Amino acid sequence: MDQTISENLIQVKKESGGIAIITINRPKSLNSLTRAMMVDLAKAFKVMDSDESVQVVIFTGSGRSFCSGVDLTAAESVFKGDVKDPETDPVVQMERLRKPIIGAINGFAITAGFELALACDILVASRGAKFMDTHARFGIFPSWGLSQKLSRIIGANKAREVSLTSTPLTADVAGKLGFVNHVVEEGEALKKAREIAEAIIKNEQGMVLRIKSVINDGLKLDLGHALTLEKERAHAYYSGMTKEQFKKMQEFIAGRGSKKPTSKL
Repeated sequence: MDQTISENLIQVKKESGGIAIITINRPKSLNSLTRAMMVDLAKAFKVMDSDESVQVVIFTGSGRSFCSGVDLTAAESVFKGDVKDPETDPVVQMERLRKPIIGAINGFAITAGFELALACDILVASRGAKFMDTHARFGIFPSWGLSQKLSRIIGANKAREVSLTSTPLTADVAGKLGFVNHVVEEGEALKKAREIAEAIIKNEQGMVLRIKSVINDGLKLDLGHALTLEKERAHAYYSGMTKEQFKKMQEFIAGRGSKKPTSKL
């Protein structure tokens, strides 16, 4: 099923088996974002959260770029718009999405595009992909998380260098730093992203959502409080399980169950 938004600039395709693909489709402008595209991108991710047929979202760009950032010819409408409205903020909606997001990064991910990549849970990048922060070069203050998230992933010193010099971070270096999960040959990013999505879908989906949530929520805390959070959620989960659910768990572990356990969600 294809769903097109914003004059076909944001595409949503639902495939059989629980995978949805969201594509930024403005290749002649290297997938730069207008205000309308941002609003529709936020809407697309919000819809994915409530769509029960979708279990994993793959996020990519068409052509030779993932996203080259904001369309600076429309900068005023972007930066002076209602930027605090979470309903129209694609990064907020990505962070609210309970389901895993796999970024398939081809070509450039520049500034806002870099921040969209940072909002993914897992990243696959083609070998020629480049991540670049040009906030300092063009006098733009970051507002989608790059100044805070990148340092927590690759370390403060490297993040400062990337942001203060506007030097591209190649896919190979990003992979070595732990920012990119897999570096693949050109044209293979979407294929690898599908393989990862299929592996996720084989698991018990209620627990997939819970584990993503506890990892992401725990990252906002110090280790001590994060471990407490894990204990509390584990206790709440097991306390709420019925005997039938425990039986299904045992059957699944033993390999005797013919179906995946039914989610409590």
